[in-house]
Amino acid sequence: MKNIEKKEFRIVFMGTPDFAVESLKALVENGYNVVGVITMPDKPAGRGYKLKPSPVKQYALQQGLKVLQPEKLRDEGFLSELKQLNADLQVVAAFRMLPEVVWNMPLRGTFNLHSSLLPRYRGAAPINWAIINGEEETGVTTFFLTHDIDTGAVIFQEATVINPDDTAGTLHDRLMTMGAALVLKTVDAIIEDKAPSTPQSVLITDEESLKPAPKIFSDDCRINWKGEAGEVYNFIRGLSPYPTAWTELHSKSTENPLRVKVYGSKIVNQDPKISNEVEIVSTDLTPGTILTDNKSYLHVVVSDGFIAITDLQLPGKKRLKTVDLLNGYRFDNEARFV
Repeated sequence: MKNIEKKEFRIVFMGTPDFAVESLKALVENGYNVVGVITMPDKPAGRGYKLKPSPVKQYALQQGLKVLQPEKLRDEGFLSELKQLNADLQVVAAFRMLPEVVWNMPLRGTFNLHSSLLPRYRGAAPINWAIINGEEETGVTTFFLTHDIDTGAVIFQEATVINPDDTAGTLHDRLMTMGAALVLKTVDAIIEDKAPSTPQSVLITDEESLKPAPKIFSDDCRINWKGEAGEVYNFIRGLSPYPTAWTELHSKSTENPLRVKVYGSKIVNQDPKISNEVEIVSTDLTPGTILTDNKSYLHVVVSDGFIAITDLQLPGKKRLKTVDLLNGYRFDNEARFV
């Protein structure tokens, strides 16, 4: 296939959230020819439910790029506009599932940036699930789109360590930056007609390692205090800051249970690398039991030890560090998390 110059190579970018902005920004700032941007329609947000553009749209408009926001990707009007952009390549990052009529349109195809080391963690929430499952490594992958979601031939991958104190937020930001660099590497390889294309079946060494990463809903975020300390710790950090782990606070001072969001925690007397504060020995207390001096610490019983809550939010209140919350809130002696 004949190579063409970078400035002549026409790219359509598809994405919606902040994660995608970094890749679009990298393309624009490095002189690639982005001829159009596809993103989600504006959505109502805030108290006044005013329509709010996606982060990708906001950046695209700042750069004077053409923006399309189709309600339906099979709409004839949208398909006509997309075809008129005459893209050589489509780049996708954190967008919707595309129909074949869209991903098969450009001559050089369509590739997607995914925040895992495919074929592991296919699905909508790979960053969250990798941490929840206690993985020590993840990464980013670019791959050519095909019929089944996240199954296309791999182009490039880059790995990174998941640190013991990483949250979904810190890992998201690191993978976002890594992903943007990988997008540029992938586009260059495609322009030069030197892009690898490795079937994911070749990368499967152990079927049990192919853990899925399905979308996470609010009901999935409830903390199970009957789990082991490591599991609870990973669950909380894997959902922080979004979509956020939660639990119900039951106490004699409240008529109805309060839904409490939990953003941060530490394992007490379990891993000295994480926490060595407060000496507490094993107990037969019911998981979810709260132990606190109402001044400096808030510990919760789990099946094999204790979890220290370090960052939380009561209903209708601001997110606070535990020591700040305890300056104005007291847990009674019957308080427990359920």
